[in-house]
Amino acid sequence: MVLTSGLFLCEDPNVWLRVSDIYWDVITVKGEKQKRLPVLDRWYQEELPACVTARSEKYLTQEELVKLMEWKLTRGKFRPRLQQLVSANAEGGVESCTRKAFQLLPDVSAAITELCQLKGIGPATASAVLAVGAPDVTAFMADETVESIPGLTPVQYTLKHYLRYLEELCRKAVALSKVSSEKWTPHRVELCLWAWEVAKKLCPNLLESLEKADEGRPRKKLKTK
Repeated sequence: MVLTSGLFLCEDPNVWLRVSDIYWDVITVKGEKQKRLPVLDRWYQEELPACVTARSEKYLTQEELVKLMEWKLTRGKFRPRLQQLVSANAEGGVESCTRKAFQLLPDVSAAITELCQLKGIGPATASAVLAVGAPDVTAFMADETVESIPGLTPVQYTLKHYLRYLEELCRKAVALSKVSSEKWTPHRVELCLWAWEVAKKLCPNLLESLEKADEGRPRKKLKTK
C-alpha cells in the first residue's frame, strides 16, 4: 500500500477499512502518555452517543458537556481555561441550547452558531457535540484531520473553515459508500483520517502492518452511532 499523498486522496475502500480497524490500537498508543484517553474516547465514541440518541429529544447534560470537553482536551491540545468556562454553564442552559442545536440540523451552520452561545464553546467543540448525535451529517473538527485534507491548512477555528472541512468529509463519505459494502459517514471518515495521521507520528509500524494484513482475519468494529 503506497499512500505518499496521504489517506484522504486514497480511493480504495479496503485501505480505509483497514485503517478503521486500527483506530483503537492508535488510541491505546496515544494513551500511554494521555492515561485518561482510552476510557474517555470509548465513552465519547460509544457510551455518550447511545445515551443521547436514546432520549426522546437529543441533548447533552451539563455534566456530559464538561466530560466531552475533558475528552477533547485530552485527545488534542490542553487548554485548562476552556474546561473552566464550560463548567460555568448552567444545567438548564446546556440542555436547552444543545436540544435546539440538534433540532436545527441538517442546517449545520445554524446548529454550530446556536452551540457557540455557551461559554467556552467554539466551532470545534460544537462540532464534537453534534457528531455525538448526528454522525451522518457532522464530524468533529480535529486538528489532525483538518490538516490531512489538501487546501485546509493552516487550521482556522471558524465556522466558515469548519463548513469547508465538513463538505470535504461528506464528499469522501459519499464516494466511499458507493464503492464499499459498508456505510461511510463524515464522522467515520474523520476517525480514519485522525488515526492515520496520529499513527504516522506515534506508531508508524501499525500502518506498515496494514500492507501485510490478512484480509480474511476478523475485523474489530469501530462503533460510531
